[in-house]
Amino acid sequence: QVQLVESGGGLVQAGGSLRLSCAASGRTFSSYAMGWFRQAPEKEREFVAAINSISNTRYADSVRGRFTISRDNAKNTVYLQMNSLKPEDTAVYYCAEDVSGYRTSMMGAMYNYWGQGTQVTVSS
Repeated sequence: QVQLVESGGGLVQAGGSLRLSCAASGRTFSSYAMGWFRQAPEKEREFVAAINSISNTRYADSVRGRFTISRDNAKNTVYLQMNSLKPEDTAVYYCAEDVSGYRTSMMGAMYNYWGQGTQVTVSS
């Protein structure tokens, strides 16, 4: 079983930056696709970004140009660099793994494992 642990969340002013990290267990990390999702209170979980096993990426329209997803396979870690943060970005951010590593799916149901989430709060 895969374990995912997010870190790097916190409180930041609008216009600021944060970098989230997601550390994964296992020796086959490089073959997985990884995604970031977020969920605000009383709202549905929404797709943020994904990166597949050959580092093709996909972004939600709301974050394209501001957020960057990347991975370091030697460290079993995926990152989400968040710049120009807006209050609308406030949410719990979740890391997820898709064992079908060729995909960059926007659908949460396609991901097999999820982390516990890390809170990002952007003040106006």
